[in-house]
Amino acid sequence: MMNQKEPSQLTDEELLKEAKKSKSTAVINATLIGFMMGVVVYSIVKNTWGFFTLIPLFLAYKIFNNSKKNKALEEELTKRKLK
Repeated sequence: MMNQKEPSQLTDEELLKEAKKSKSTAVINATLIGFMMGVVVYSIVKNTWGFFTLIPLFLAYKIFNNSKKNKALEEELTKRKLK
């Protein structure tokens, strides 16, 4: 597994490539979070609150926190005036 560099250590080209990847990842993450929240709502409506409900909540939480890491990338883009 490759170690990922900090955004401040990337060249301008690498930074722009990472930004492009993060945009497509954001759409996928939003779709997954929406699907998982749909599973949770369905589970609550059907009165089956339990392990089946907790797994999507945990996964949505992890995806949401992972997307916060892209904030550093966005800040570096703004700092270098590439955005």
